[in-house]
Amino acid sequence: MFPEGKYARVEWERRFLLSSFPRGEKVTRIRLIGDRYIHGTTLRLRQQSDGDGQLVFKLTQELPEGTVRGQQGLITTMYDDVRRCTTMYDEFNVLATLPAKELTKVRHSVPPFAIDVFEETLSGLVLAEAEFNSAADASALVLPSFIAAEVSDDPRFTGGSLCAASRAELAKWLAEHGV
Repeated sequence: MFPEGKYARVEWERRFLLSSFPRGEKVTRIRLIGDRYIHGTTLRLRQQSDGDGQLVFKLTQELPEGTVRGQQGLITTMYDDVRRCTTMYDEFNVLATLPAKELTKVRHSVPPFAIDVFEETLSGLVLAEAEFNSAADASALVLPSFIAAEVSDDPRFTGGSLCAASRAELAKWLAEHGV
């Protein structure tokens, strides 16, 4: 396990497949997210926007090393929004020229879950994630009935893998989990 550093922190997260978006759940926030997984790196460049039209940019490094359910590894994120820093927009545009695999999704906040509805090649995929402060918190999660299968330990359902998946691969992976 990597030690936490000055900026990096251990990421505790569990991921779940859903057959469809759950009906009747209270959505507290909706964001459109575009991710670029930069070739040859562990970096993800993200552009997200809320309904208010404000853009937020994030540059994230994820170093996977999960040994306990819910432990994903170390994560370091730099982010800002255009309201506070127009330089970030310029920097995003420079980084966005690097070769990358892309994916887009709409994220619905349904506490404690972030429910992602994927678009384009991944259309039909609905994933829920929940983040935690510790292994104990991750283990204590009570699963609601809308969860079809847990995929926390399946690396195919990480953004870095999904952005390279074909429709046929995705269909096969979902079928393996009964979705």
